[in-house]
Amino acid sequence: MTKYQVVGIGNAIVDVISQCDDSFLDLMGIQKGIMQLVEKERGELLYGGMTNRVQAPGGSVANTLAGLGALGLTTAFIGRVNDDALGRFYQTEMVSGGTDFPNEPVPGGELPTSRSMIFVSPDGERSMNTYLGISSEVGPDDVSEDVAGAAQLLFLEGYLYDKPQGKQAFERAAGLCKAGGGKAGISLSDPFCVDRHREDFRRLVGELDYVIGNEHEWKSLYETEDLDVALAQGAKAAGLIVCTRSGEDVVLVQGETRATAKVNPIVPVDATGAGDQFAAGFLYGYATGQSLEVSGRMGCIAAAEVISHFGARPEADLKAMFQKEGLL
Repeated sequence: MTKYQVVGIGNAIVDVISQCDDSFLDLMGIQKGIMQLVEKERGELLYGGMTNRVQAPGGSVANTLAGLGALGLTTAFIGRVNDDALGRFYQTEMVSGGTDFPNEPVPGGELPTSRSMIFVSPDGERSMNTYLGISSEVGPDDVSEDVAGAAQLLFLEGYLYDKPQGKQAFERAAGLCKAGGGKAGISLSDPFCVDRHREDFRRLVGELDYVIGNEHEWKSLYETEDLDVALAQGAKAAGLIVCTRSGEDVVLVQGETRATAKVNPIVPVDATGAGDQFAAGFLYGYATGQSLEVSGRMGCIAAAEVISHFGARPEADLKAMFQKEGLL
């Protein structure tokens, strides 16, 4: 029986956001515009260097669920946090935002709750330095049949494949969802993640119901510089593929059907969460039976909203924005 319209599984990470200039990035040895994993000591150093910190529950799929919850869908997030101050903050914020967080914080965990130090430069680029902590320990025992098996849609985070137990959690969740009559899909996460797990991800494209990625991730997946070639290979294997293209129209392919969704380019204030909220808008349309073009357009509107302000979660009423464009 369907209890949730969308269930996500991924890394439960507290986002800590700070503004900075390019000289600070150079001074701290931070590579601009990408996500880097850091060890605990490096994480503490960077955290100490942040000014005017803004703290929010994050993680790619968790951000997507927050957007879906704001749109009124029933959601749950499968993730792992420690029973520490950040972990309790994370659980409380997720639940207060309308997303069930069924796994209680782990008491006495050796690893602290995960956090990502996000430095936003004046051009809106975000440079993410993530200490994975306990979220990377999510495993099959954290996946409840009552949650994953009761999902209309399951959304999986590609980063989970970086740990064997995460891969097992991922596979168990997808199996339970599909056995319960739901549809399971994945976010490719980033080109480096695709590089690390290309063989697994190619297999998953053929096994899952939908796959969301950007043009760099699709090119990496099929080892080509020709996006059309990459998408043709993906479409041959997958039920539905979605490709975002950094300010250009989004491409959606399902079988013989190819659709595009228009993007209205804007100058970002903070690009954090653009892909996560695109997924929220798209999945809202997909879950509620909208066409490919409308679902893609909903994703574009949600992404544009989130990059117009600081933080990875929507602040405006997305449903009202959809209605204004005649999408609802």
